[in-house]
Amino acid sequence: MLDNMPLGTICIEDLEVGMVRHLRKEVTDRDIELFAEVSTDRNPVHLDDDYAMDTIFEGRIAHGMLTAGLISAVIGEQLPGHGTIYLGQSLKFLAPVRPGDVVLAEVEVMEIDYGKRRVRLDTRCLVDGKPVLKGEATVLAPTKKFD
Repeated sequence: MLDNMPLGTICIEDLEVGMVRHLRKEVTDRDIELFAEVSTDRNPVHLDDDYAMDTIFEGRIAHGMLTAGLISAVIGEQLPGHGTIYLGQSLKFLAPVRPGDVVLAEVEVMEIDYGKRRVRLDTRCLVDGKPVLKGEATVLAPTKKFD
């Protein structure tokens, strides 16, 4: 299930502090399996029910970077959108995401340097209103002007 706000690129000239965009996605077993295949991270805490039951999580969890990838999707598709270049990202994982959880990934504009086309973004993911990931991203936003 994806619940996206309207897609589109917002150029640096049209960005404003406080702008927010989000997506909502249910993390499925298939998502976890595909992420394990693509990333080659086959830690059994993600893939093996019996193994995961004996961990501090008491069950399987999604890869943290799978959850973080939802932030990348919001940045690359919505805010600022197509043409955005990631320069950096900090992340703190606050709680596990489990198969079947619906993750709300949100990005908010915190600071804009119009001259350098750099934008600082607050990034967060929530499950049932509770934060599971938080961080900050710095991106190079697209521009209407051609260099």
